Amino acid sequence: MFLNVVFWILLALIAFSFIRAVTGPMLWDRLLAMNLITVKGMLVIIVYATLEEVHGLIDVALVYALFSFIATIFLALFLSEHKARGERK
Repeated sequence: MFLNVVFWILLALIAFSFIRAVTGPMLWDRLLAMNLITVKGMLVIIVYATLEEVHGLIDVALVYALFSFIATIFLALFLSEHKARGERK
């Protein structure tokens, strides 16, 4: 019962983070909101794996978190280089 409530709360928080990603005033706010969505998505996968007792999904969540971290680093580097090039012109 408790994990069902947590599951639906996490889905609602993902929706709120998506709204923040769309309406974020700056690009960095949008990047942070997308990172929040991926972290909460990972938590949803873990809670679902616990509810359904499918322990292989926890490995999927860990790989998902790893790819999310790498993508966030690369996007931050890309955006900072793009901003630096824009200031030079």
